[in-house]
Amino acid sequence: MVIPHLYRESVDGKTGSRDHRSPCPMLPAVSVLFPYRNAAPTVGAALESLLAQVGVELEVLAMDDGSTDGGDEVVHAIAKKDGRVHCHRTSGLGIVGALEGARSRARAPWIARMDADDLSLPGRLARQVSALEEDPTLGALGTRVALFPERGLGEGLRLYAEWQNGLVTPEEHERDLFVESPLCHPSVMMRREALEAVGGYRETEWWEDYDLWLRMAGAGWRLAKIPEVLLKWRHSEGRMTLNHPRAAPARLVTAKAFYLAPRLVAMRRPVVIWGAGPTGKRLARALETRGVRAERFVDIDPRKIGRRARGAPIEDPGTLAAGRETIVVAVGSRGARALIRAHLDTMGFVDGVDYVCAA
Repeated sequence: MVIPHLYRESVDGKTGSRDHRSPCPMLPAVSVLFPYRNAAPTVGAALESLLAQVGVELEVLAMDDGSTDGGDEVVHAIAKKDGRVHCHRTSGLGIVGALEGARSRARAPWIARMDADDLSLPGRLARQVSALEEDPTLGALGTRVALFPERGLGEGLRLYAEWQNGLVTPEEHERDLFVESPLCHPSVMMRREALEAVGGYRETEWWEDYDLWLRMAGAGWRLAKIPEVLLKWRHSEGRMTLNHPRAAPARLVTAKAFYLAPRLVAMRRPVVIWGAGPTGKRLARALETRGVRAERFVDIDPRKIGRRARGAPIEDPGTLAAGRETIVVAVGSRGARALIRAHLDTMGFVDGVDYVCAA
């Protein structure tokens, strides 16, 4: 299916047309933010996977963020053959600076992301444009992803991708927003209006994409995912996603507390943290720095009940009563979140109203 084109003639005439050779200057429907640095072995295949997309007119804003390995030569060679690729360069600003540099040059109503070591699968962009057009409440729309290559994939990354892929609807993304970043950044397409409304990307202590999703959700935009694998997400040794200081668990907790605290304050209820172990205590400490102190903890471990954590009593979950307190579920054990959520639901607690999962 060909998506309706939202074009008008451009002022500078530098965008490619439908056959990418015609002199007729038209604005694209999709602008792809494509930052890269030292990605010579993979950047060509990544770009070609974008240029092979059909059903949408696009421009690729290839932002070289200080490459020294010849990757820029690969991109420039492709750009000479395909006018949809626009080459730009920074002096090594980092991911946020590169993304914002690309965003400032974007002309389309839909803003897509892509990394220089991943692969977009056929139909990705057309499917995303269609879904965003159908639902004006969506600010960002990702896809399911497939990790590759198989060799060297750790269990943690597999579980994370499996969890992400399990979230499809806006309701599911909202429910698990404070568990972890729910969207794979290079798989996402965003509504330009939503991206601009929250100020684009910004420098933070934690990952720029998670910060963006939290801000979009806080501004009322919904997140969702196409329930198909439309991106191959590459894992490689030393991948920045896993090794950058922003990826440290402590930074993730800080991000959660930064955005969760105002919500808890607005609910005007005492705060209870379910989980008196390390995960719950870390989140409690981070919330305290944002002005929110847990009045008590609950835990199922009989050895903890009757003791204190962070100066607050630890009690049995049977003491909870729906409508009186806001519960923050912060238990890091695998499978615990689903069990606790089921238990609270049977007790009459409403997810997102009486409790929120944050681990």
